[in-house]
Amino acid sequence: MTSQAFGMASSLKRPASWYRDSIAVDLGSCPALEGEVRADVCVIGGGVTGCSAALHLAERGYSVVLLEAGEIGYGASGRSGGQILPGLGTDIATVQKALGLAQAREVWEMSREAVRLTAELVERHAIPCELAWGYLHAAVKPRHVKELQEFRDRMARDYDYPSLSWLEGEALREHVVTDAYPAALHDSEGGHLHPLNYTLGLAQAARRAGVTIHEHSAAVKIERGEPAKVLTAQGRVTADFVVLGTNAYQAGLVPALSGRIMRAANYMIATEPLTAEQAAQVLPRNDALSDANFVLDYYRLTADRRLIYGGEVSYDGREPRGLQARMDAKIARLFPVLAGVGIDYRWGGDVAITQNRAPDFGRLGSNLYYAQGYSGHGMALAGLAGKLLSEAIAGQSERFDVFAAMPHRRFPGGSVLRKPLLVLATHFFKLRDRL
Repeated sequence: MTSQAFGMASSLKRPASWYRDSIAVDLGSCPALEGEVRADVCVIGGGVTGCSAALHLAERGYSVVLLEAGEIGYGASGRSGGQILPGLGTDIATVQKALGLAQAREVWEMSREAVRLTAELVERHAIPCELAWGYLHAAVKPRHVKELQEFRDRMARDYDYPSLSWLEGEALREHVVTDAYPAALHDSEGGHLHPLNYTLGLAQAARRAGVTIHEHSAAVKIERGEPAKVLTAQGRVTADFVVLGTNAYQAGLVPALSGRIMRAANYMIATEPLTAEQAAQVLPRNDALSDANFVLDYYRLTADRRLIYGGEVSYDGREPRGLQARMDAKIARLFPVLAGVGIDYRWGGDVAITQNRAPDFGRLGSNLYYAQGYSGHGMALAGLAGKLLSEAIAGQSERFDVFAAMPHRRFPGGSVLRKPLLVLATHFFKLRDRL
C-alpha cells in the first residue's frame, strides 16, 4: 500500500486515511437537500454530536432532518485517535473552580456515562467499530509523575473514582513496552474504537429510527424565529428547533459562537500491519495511550495490528515544517522494534478548542441549541451531548444546563490577532513540555 501524504481534503469528501479505507458500515445514499422540507428539528452536522442528537430525538418521536456539508464523519468524528475516555479536554479541577465541587462531580459522572453510552450504542445497534478497553495516561517528565499521583488521589478522594491504577517499572512495561515513560495511570473505564465506523453506525441507526439525512448540503444561513429556517444552496428546512453540531466546521454560520472556539489541526499516521510479535512489543494489552504533555501525543493499535499515532498541532491551517520526519522519529524513539516498519497512511484534521478547554454547550434564544469545543476529547462526550440535547429539546434540560453553566470567554485578539496570540501561547507550552 502506498503512503498517503499529510494534508486536509481539498473537497468535502472524506480525506484519505486508514479509516476511510476500512469502512465497515454501508450507509447508502444520502442525497443532497433540494426544495423545502418541514421537520420538528433540523440538526446541522454529521459527526458524533449531530448523529447522536438525531438518533435520540427520533427515538423520542421527533421528526428530524440532518444536514451534513460533506459526508457523514467528514470532520474529527471520522479522523480522530478514536479514544473513548471519561473526563473532559481540561482537568476536572477547572470545572470545580468554575462550578463548585457538587456540580463538578455531576459533570464527571456524566462523562463516565458518556463512555457507557458509547458502549451501549455500539452493542444495541451492532456497530462494527472495534471497541476495546484500557487506557494509559503516561508521564513523560518527573513533574508529570507528581501531577498524575495528585490527580489519582484527588479523583479517589473527591470524585469516588475507583478505576485508576498506578503503573511503573515492569508493571508499566506489561502495558507499553518502552523506556520513554517513568510512570502512568491505567484507566480501566477508558478505551478506543474505529471513529468513522462508529459515526457511520450512529447515522445508520438514526436513519432506521426515521431521520432524513442529506449529505453535501451545507447550511449557509439560519433565519432565526419560531419556527426557524435553515437554508442550503438548493433547499430549505423549516423546523421548530435547530441543533448546531458543526464544532470546528461552523465557518461563521452563527457569528455569536465563532469567537468562543478556535480550530486546531492534529496529524495522524497509520503503520503497515504489525506482526503479532511486534504488536506484543508495543502495546501487549491493546490499551490506548496519551502522554501528559500539553501538546500531547497519542496512539493505539487497530484490529489488524496497525499502530495509529497522532500528535503535533497547527492553528493556521498549514502543515508544520518537518512534520513527517518528526512524527516518524517519535515512533522510532518510543519503539526501536518498529525500525523499518512502513507508514501506509498520513492524514490530518481539525478539532475545536475553547479557551479553558472545557466543552461549550448552550442555547441561543428559545430554539437554537449547540454543543462544541470538545478540545480533542469528544469521541465519547459528543455522544452524550447528543442525548442531552434531545433531553433539553424535550423540556428536560437539567443535565444539559449543568454543562451550559460552565463559563466561557472569547479568545482574545479579535479576528486579526486571535490566531497569532494562540500560536504564541502554544509555543510557550511546547517549551515547557521540554523542561
